[in-house]
Amino acid sequence: MNKKIAIQGTEASFHDMAAREYFGSAIDLVECRTFRQQCRELVADGSDYALMAIENSLVGSILPNYGLLEEFPIEIAGEVYIRIQQHLLALPGQRLADIASVRSHPIALQQCSEFLESQPQIHSIESHDTAASAKEIAANQLQGIAAIAGRLAAERFGLVILAESIENNRANYTRFLILEKENDKQVAKLPNKASLTFHVRDRIGALAEVLNIFITYSLNLGLIQSTPMLGRPEEYAFHVDINFQNYTDFLAALKQVGKVTTKLKILGKYQAGAKPGSYNKK
Repeated sequence: MNKKIAIQGTEASFHDMAAREYFGSAIDLVECRTFRQQCRELVADGSDYALMAIENSLVGSILPNYGLLEEFPIEIAGEVYIRIQQHLLALPGQRLADIASVRSHPIALQQCSEFLESQPQIHSIESHDTAASAKEIAANQLQGIAAIAGRLAAERFGLVILAESIENNRANYTRFLILEKENDKQVAKLPNKASLTFHVRDRIGALAEVLNIFITYSLNLGLIQSTPMLGRPEEYAFHVDINFQNYTDFLAALKQVGKVTTKLKILGKYQAGAKPGSYNKK
């Protein structure tokens, strides 16, 4: 029986590509318009897993998604990185000079900002998904309108590529989290990476105290991200990714961190995904 995977977006999107990279082709997509809807589907057993973009190498972290990880009873089961190549897609017979507007997800538009600035005649319009923008153009035979999306979307919806690889930098990759309901996890082997959220007291040195614990136990801090706490803008929640070789040391560090934080939540313990190789700048 195929696994049901909730994604933000539609078929032929980068979420679709990442899901197939991680799970293989034997999956059924549960298409969601928003990341929040993804989480709801997962919690309500509408899907077996959800796959959520969390970080892009060109535009940074998707901050609202950290809040969703705290809000819903879900946890990270894994991660996958994929190279993102953005193309300008349109109906067959269209030329670049014919295009008056382009539609895509706001993050995709950001990733291609340099190309768009070089084409001042093209007006950018935000949409909820890259592939959905391409699908709409094909379904409605929209002339003079292009989409920014992946090659899979061009192939799936019968569009042509007017401009290839228009992202600002070839080192454009996105990290996707594999999410499951809390307590559903079946661990095949010991994790070597963990994601945590913690709050600290509003005093000098509070964050440093936590970071020193990571140093003491030889844990590698791969990411630290702060977000203001709702209703308390002077206070911040911290989100960290930790890589480790010794699981026992990680557990010992976690115990100490719990003593110096006002809130600590383990978002997930999992095997680190392989990052893409390096690419030359365009």
